[in-house]
Amino acid sequence: MIKTGKRVGMLTVEEPTGQRRAGYIVWRCRCDCGGEIFLDTRCLQRGTVQDCGCRTVVKPGQRDISGMRFGKLTAVCPTKERGRNGDTVWLCKCDCGGEVKAELGQLVSGMRKSCGCLSHPPRKNLIGKRFGRLTVVEYGGKSAGMHRWKCRCDCGNETTVGQTLLQNGKTKSCGCLQADIYKDNLKLTDGTSVTILQSIKNGRILKSNTSGYNGVYFDKRQKRWVAQITFQGKTRYLGSFEQLSDAVEARRRGEKIYDEFLDSLEAGKMSRP
Repeated sequence: MIKTGKRVGMLTVEEPTGQRRAGYIVWRCRCDCGGEIFLDTRCLQRGTVQDCGCRTVVKPGQRDISGMRFGKLTAVCPTKERGRNGDTVWLCKCDCGGEVKAELGQLVSGMRKSCGCLSHPPRKNLIGKRFGRLTVVEYGGKSAGMHRWKCRCDCGNETTVGQTLLQNGKTKSCGCLQADIYKDNLKLTDGTSVTILQSIKNGRILKSNTSGYNGVYFDKRQKRWVAQITFQGKTRYLGSFEQLSDAVEARRRGEKIYDEFLDSLEAGKMSRP
């Protein structure tokens, strides 16, 4: 029976209150540290809470799982954090050496069994091995449950890549490989992308455009339509107009420089043996 003066851990039951919780009397208890806490008869009988929170941060009514194993995880200590459902968040040590925080409900239900290493291959020795343009230099630690490796790219840059990404071939460079492919796709000639010029001539509207016509925009300060054209890295001003149609016509005339450039390339191809 719970009565005034009963000791439960660091707590001394002082008096019953007029409150009830799930049908059980709620008691006012005094902690040895001087703190105060209100617990129901069932909680006191089970002894699940033995202080006012000064020594432990396990939420009243929740289990103390210190030292218990859940898969590859061992519960080390509770934290002051709370999960979405109010569960105590525990700091856990994984068999692989990693640490992770997990909610009590996730652990006891079996939803969380490792720091994340179970969902990824174990750490391997990749130092000195090549993956595309990358050569592994040293281990880069573990992040988000994935082993990461510091690599040196053939271009001279260094980057850190996840072990899984290296092994499945999804990452083969520091990013320069994609850049080179992009340049090849653009078919750069004299600093000008033949691919882009051809797409513009075929009616493609660039994403940066706001007027519906390439090289034409509305200048809010002048309140006029401005036409311009960019070629070989230089932007040329074609004039400003009150009417959109006039700016579009100016741009159309300016695109003759594109026609001349493309025609010269085509002529050069035909002259080759």
